Amino acid sequence: MKPTSPHWSFVDFAAQLADLKDDRYRQLLALTTLIEVLVDKGIVTAEELRLKSEEMEEELDRHLR
Repeated sequence: MKPTSPHWSFVDFAAQLADLKDDRYRQLLALTTLIEVLVDKGIVTAEELRLKSEEMEEELDRHLR
C-alpha cells in the first residue's frame, strides 16, 4: 500500500531531486573526462572548444529571441 500523506509526497520529490543531481554530476564528470582526453591527445584545443561554445551559445540566443 502506497502512503498518501503529503509529507511522503515531499520525501518522494526530494529523493527524485537527489537522483537528478547525482545523474547530472555523473554526466558532467563523463563530459569533462571526454574533453580532457580529447585535449590531451591533441584532437581538439581548449581554444577551439571555447570558440565553439561561444558560437553555439550565440546561436541558441538567436533562436530564443
